[in-house]
Amino acid sequence: MSDVDRAPGLNPNVPSSARIYDYMLGGKDNYDIDREIAHRMLAIAPDTKTLAWFIRQFLVKAVELAADAGVRQFIDLGAGIPTSPNVHETARKIEPSSNVVYIDNDPIVHAHCDALLAHSPGVTALKADIRQPDDIIDRLKTGSLIDFNEPVALLIIGVLHYVMDDEDPYGIVAKFRDVMAPGSYLALTHGSNDTHPDFISQSQDDTNHSPSQVLYRSKEQTEAFFDGFDMLAPGVVPAQEWLDDDLPATRLVIYGGIGHKSA
Repeated sequence: MSDVDRAPGLNPNVPSSARIYDYMLGGKDNYDIDREIAHRMLAIAPDTKTLAWFIRQFLVKAVELAADAGVRQFIDLGAGIPTSPNVHETARKIEPSSNVVYIDNDPIVHAHCDALLAHSPGVTALKADIRQPDDIIDRLKTGSLIDFNEPVALLIIGVLHYVMDDEDPYGIVAKFRDVMAPGSYLALTHGSNDTHPDFISQSQDDTNHSPSQVLYRSKEQTEAFFDGFDMLAPGVVPAQEWLDDDLPATRLVIYGGIGHKSA
């Protein structure tokens, strides 16, 4: 699939992971094709809308954790359509000078981020593809958007399960890890193959050969993304377990994990 195909943007006939997620969160920036796929998912797993909010709260928790630890730079890689609370809103409640870069390859997402951030100095939107980490890192450096000599929080929420094995997802994360300073954090979520098999089958049928093609991975495969980081408790677990022990399990299982780079 070409880079153009990987960025569905304005094509109303091709599903977009960002727009499906937007619908699950109650947003209005989605098309019929996105709603159709979301409805088929919800028919199998009605609790998926609830899980979408769990994932959002996991993102907030990760940002708060890093900001409380003194991190003042945040990269939201695969940011999706802006939904409040955003990364910069959360980080700047703790430290108003926090610097945030939102990155996504979807033109719709980029347009929304640009509009949202028009009057927010220190908050930037980049149109770029996670599958080109060297290009992203170079742009972050040359544009003086991120100082990799200082700790940074890298947020990869709901993105890596759209990166196929032949696109080297582990190499992508490693590229960022290798330029991140000690004291940095990595937070990510990933679709689990512990998900109900009917959901996996339906979602793969719906998104096969589209920009939202999905690959569910095991807990061990998800843990491997944290190579070079010290895992924080409770480790790689269903994302809602990071929020509260009493939150219900869901048919769609999304792992969450946070790691700290100590050296």
